[in-house]
Amino acid sequence: MATRKTKKAPLKASHRRGIGPGCNVHPAPIATLGEFFSMCSGVLRKDTEFWFRGHADLTWTLTPSALRYDTVEARNKALNLLADFKRYVNIKLPHLHKPDDELQWVQLARHYGLPTRLLDWTRNAAIALYFACLEAPASRDQDGSVLIINPRDLNRAADERLTVSRVFDAHADADRIQRYLTLSGNKNLRGPRTIAVNPVWNSERILLQQGAFTLHGSRDFTLTSDQVPSLVCLQVPAANKTHLLDELERAGINEMSIFPEPEHMCRYLIWRERLDRSGAQWCLSTFHLSTAAMISRDCASIMTSPVWRTFS
Repeated sequence: MATRKTKKAPLKASHRRGIGPGCNVHPAPIATLGEFFSMCSGVLRKDTEFWFRGHADLTWTLTPSALRYDTVEARNKALNLLADFKRYVNIKLPHLHKPDDELQWVQLARHYGLPTRLLDWTRNAAIALYFACLEAPASRDQDGSVLIINPRDLNRAADERLTVSRVFDAHADADRIQRYLTLSGNKNLRGPRTIAVNPVWNSERILLQQGAFTLHGSRDFTLTSDQVPSLVCLQVPAANKTHLLDELERAGINEMSIFPEPEHMCRYLIWRERLDRSGAQWCLSTFHLSTAAMISRDCASIMTSPVWRTFS
């Protein structure tokens, strides 16, 4: 007896909780760069903007460094380090152009590793995947993740008075941003929610990484899909990280292309020299032509276009 063929349902993200941030988790893990871009195409929609963040450890939450401490006292100490940073910068970096406003100061401090209430994002999906493929500090065998949000949805949820959904601007929304930057480490259930902010474009690293920030308020320190329903998580198995980094390298995404500082350039050059000595071949011809074509097409439609597709 003939069997009736059933129409294949479109791929949907599952709604499991408890993996990193509470969010929508895509059911299929990332195996190749081509598959990654296809997944991005599957969960994004036109007419809006999306940001990406890579986590080397799937269990990490979307919490900025200064707000990860368990006690109010510890969080306040972390936030108050900015005042010391400003004083020391004048001594340690006398030739540095000093920031003009508080957000620029916080960005600079974040650049040098100081805890802040900013969380880094990128508009480039491949850069987020690069960070997701790095080794997690606690374990060499930890799965990673790429998180995706719609920043306009986030801001609309944070302020229902917005008549036009948009990403907040460092200059046009300076007063709003300043209020966030003066918040303490106390949690306040009636306090401001997390918002999405375009950076001040004052550093080569931000430009190379196509950076953006979420600025976390006092109501919810950790970003979840309760605040932004478009938040989705793509899984990066530990066993696939090395292969994905190889593919990213061939596509021009590596430590030297992402970090402009000389120490990163030197580490990358040493790494490449060791690969050359081991007989590794790094040329695009090693790609399957179909994969290369898919990457070229999806890079054009996903990474360079300001128009994205919304999570369904």
